[in-house]
Amino acid sequence: MAERSTEIEVLAQELDTMGNKIGSLEARMKEVEAVILRLEKAAESTARALDEVSTHWDAVYQALRRME
Repeated sequence: MAERSTEIEVLAQELDTMGNKIGSLEARMKEVEAVILRLEKAAESTARALDEVSTHWDAVYQALRRME
């Protein structure tokens, strides 16, 4: 019977350790998700800025063609 209670204690400790690891992973995943959101916003901002720069360069090229 003592051997069985020792097995149960070992299993309980392993489950507790796994629970802590899972909790840690969940916290890290939340951090990763927050970083992904910031990266997506930065990518959208960059895309808008590049589109604006492209539009300005198109206007410059058109003006240069008219001058020729």
